[in-house]
Amino acid sequence: MDATTHLDPHAAHHSAHEHEHHELGFIRKWIFATDHKVIGIQYGVTGLIFLFFGFSLMMLMRWQLAYPGQALPVIGNALGKFFGPGSMPDGKMTPEFYNSLGAMHGTIMIFLGVVPVAFAAFGNFVVPLQIGAPDMTFPKINAASFWAFFVGGVIMLVSFFVPGGAAKGGWTSYTPLAVIADHGPTFNPIFNGQTLWLIGFIFLITSSLLGAVNFITTIIQLRAPGLTWMRLPFFVWAQFVTAFLLLLAFPPLESAIIMQLMDRVASTSFFMPSGLVVNGSPLHVSGGGSPLLWQHLFWFLGHPEVYVLILPGMGIVAEIIANNSRKPLWGYKSLVFAALVLGFLSFVVWAHHMWLTGMGTATSAFFQTTTLIISIPSVIILSAFFISLWGASIRFTVPMLFATAFLPMFGIGGLTGIPLAFNSADLYLHDTYYVIAHFHYIVAPGTIFALFAGIYYWFPKATGRMMNEFWGKVHFWPSLICMNVIFLPMFLQGMLGMHRRWYDGGQGWNIASEHVWGLSGFQWNTPISIAAWVMGLAQIPFIINFAHSIWGGKKVENDNPWDATTLEWTAPSPPGHGNFIKAPAAYRGPYEYGLPRRGKDYTMQNEPIEASERKRPRPTPEVVLRA
Repeated sequence: MDATTHLDPHAAHHSAHEHEHHELGFIRKWIFATDHKVIGIQYGVTGLIFLFFGFSLMMLMRWQLAYPGQALPVIGNALGKFFGPGSMPDGKMTPEFYNSLGAMHGTIMIFLGVVPVAFAAFGNFVVPLQIGAPDMTFPKINAASFWAFFVGGVIMLVSFFVPGGAAKGGWTSYTPLAVIADHGPTFNPIFNGQTLWLIGFIFLITSSLLGAVNFITTIIQLRAPGLTWMRLPFFVWAQFVTAFLLLLAFPPLESAIIMQLMDRVASTSFFMPSGLVVNGSPLHVSGGGSPLLWQHLFWFLGHPEVYVLILPGMGIVAEIIANNSRKPLWGYKSLVFAALVLGFLSFVVWAHHMWLTGMGTATSAFFQTTTLIISIPSVIILSAFFISLWGASIRFTVPMLFATAFLPMFGIGGLTGIPLAFNSADLYLHDTYYVIAHFHYIVAPGTIFALFAGIYYWFPKATGRMMNEFWGKVHFWPSLICMNVIFLPMFLQGMLGMHRRWYDGGQGWNIASEHVWGLSGFQWNTPISIAAWVMGLAQIPFIINFAHSIWGGKKVENDNPWDATTLEWTAPSPPGHGNFIKAPAAYRGPYEYGLPRRGKDYTMQNEPIEASERKRPRPTPEVVLRA
């Protein structure tokens, strides 16, 4: 090892990877993969499959909401056989199966879909490339992280096929319902939906914790020479803050899940109070537990989890806006500090999910205040993105279409959350479709649009080929329109009082029968459902485009097809083992577009500072007087 390698751990890590360029077999490459790029692709493809499956569950629910009690045509009987007795007899959905679909839709979309794609897939593939690292710090822990996620996902899927079906306690698994559901002499103590949900979740949390440790260590230890903290791309900062959120918020929930598991299988009473009556009979438990304790532990993760979904999306949008506006991001430092403040404040707002539990005025005032304050860094980030577009020569590529659509959609989601910050308003809106609309505007047309933007943007880096631009736009426009047709009327339904978990869609509820915009709250379920099914069809061009472009897409002419500035575009497309032909160094910030006196409108981070770029020193007062 030479002196340079001895002094630079980054160089040592890089040199260690330079000796293993032999081609790996399929099993070694894809099953026992330790390369961060392969693991990122594994996370991405698996997460996208789970996303589509979770979306399909929602499409089944939308049939029941639009046409309650009617048989699902064509596939209804087949689904009844597939999911087992008690799910869809004669093609008609049972209330129990509807509850299972609701619980598993939320669980799968968040913990098996958005988080693995936003944090693990993009983070694994892009972060080491953007910081000039040859791999993650702990490659084997990285592999263990993916397989823990995969096992957790398989357990969640298996729960659909055990007697009684999947979990029915909602995606929040509130006690005591979640402890007594699927419980008793007719159920296997382990192989029942609710218990398998808890066991699967333990694997998913373990996966996220392993990934978080790896990301934090990699970003701190393996940055390229010259890549100081304020030269990091905003995407790396977003992943860095997200990793800390996972590291600090998931352990309390993992502890809580183990305690709830013990309540189910070992007759403990961590969350079970005494004096419960179930079906007219007293429930014999040791008692003394607190259902509210579960809510506190769950939402202590549940609210930082919202920013686990949003921050990577914001990071993706930042990269794409800078690249396609051909100018530096406005207020880079304000973006970084806003992300840090957002991460900190996300830990002190969790009880705004619990207004209905009743709390003292001092406590509620604290959580109302922190909830309003946390909107400030979000507004700073969104405003910086909008200002970055001002006066720009915008290229409306497919990634840019999704990135710019993210901005107003996320804005609607954030603004509609302000009424929920006040306990007086939330007492009326809580558990209505208003909350569904608010949350989904942030996560669906918000974060998921950012994920699509990232897929189209970094696809050529991962494969060396471009996705088709025309079919990308065919994917985008119906998705944007349908997203709004689905979720905008839900605000109206919520303000009419329609409950988010009603199996019959609200058809028997007087308040929801009031008319707004020409339809009653219940009748709005039909156009919403039609839009959801059309949006499902709109994903088919993306699936075909994605799969075909891997082998049949147009080959990129160079390693930097978007004329971008960050370090990942200095690596080959696709990158080989060790990522870079020569270990990169950074000499400038991440978004140097449109510099004067340059032959092109972008300057990459690895290009040294030229003499003409250096600022001339100001003349001293003595020089001025002498002159």
